[in-house]
Amino acid sequence: MLGPVILAASRSDRMRRFVSAAPGTKQVVARFIAGETVDQVVEIVRDAAAKGLEVTLDVVGEDITTPEQSYAARDAYLELIEHLKDLELGDKAEMSVKLSLFGQALERGHELALANVRPVVEAAAAIGTTVTLDAEDHTTLDSMFAIHEELRKDFPGTGCVIQAYLFRTEKDARRLAGNGSRVRLVKGAYKEPASVAHQDKAEIDKAYVRVLRVLMEGEGYPMIGSHDPRLISIAQELARRAGRKLDEYEFQMLYGIRGEEHLRLAAEGHRMRVYTAYGTDWYGYFMRRLAEKPANLRFFARSILTRG
Repeated sequence: MLGPVILAASRSDRMRRFVSAAPGTKQVVARFIAGETVDQVVEIVRDAAAKGLEVTLDVVGEDITTPEQSYAARDAYLELIEHLKDLELGDKAEMSVKLSLFGQALERGHELALANVRPVVEAAAAIGTTVTLDAEDHTTLDSMFAIHEELRKDFPGTGCVIQAYLFRTEKDARRLAGNGSRVRLVKGAYKEPASVAHQDKAEIDKAYVRVLRVLMEGEGYPMIGSHDPRLISIAQELARRAGRKLDEYEFQMLYGIRGEEHLRLAAEGHRMRVYTAYGTDWYGYFMRRLAEKPANLRFFARSILTRG
């Protein structure tokens, strides 16, 4: 029951100030956030590549309030892509973007977000990589899918994320599972009402499997975003039944979670991509990681008490 409380706290300025000031926060944040600067994160990319892993890079931040902040987010991604180009790491890293960081919720936000994300997608394509549009709360999805469709006209490798806990997702998956599409399936990490989303973990898991079957039986490229051993095993079986080769789908897991499993899957020949977040505006991302798993919250609480 703590998950919804933590997700609500993720949008509280008062809680942001408290958590940021807590003595154990920096230690725990470092578990999930790869660093604050581009130089720090490209070293993570280089190390992952040496281990047979790939990454998707997320400049953390969301819920901006001015167009100027959206331009700064765009420029941060362009700087990242330039570093990857200089280090010839483009084939090992893609980008994940939250359109809220690009101005989606501002006045004329749909047009602003599209204008900001397009040069990022174009720059990524120029170095041989791609961009995936992250899913946020359900009220933003129609805009996200419309931007995704528009970008795919010129950059067909542009990916998007769907969330198993939403009632709409199976229908979205059928629409998105066409030839050339790239779709990441996750359980979902936002506080959603019972009118639009499953609330029970068992029901979410069942929905995940149903949607994953749609993607595996489709003509696109499924990206399995899960740390759940049972769902990973099911994904492998669904891929086998669909006749998919190991390079026709991939697994994705978060930086800092189940690192040994990253290496195991890669050693078995699977494509394994690590979702790697970095930057200074880490609060919202960090709180969702705490909400996803009670063990993460216990780890945080222990750190605060120890440092305190």
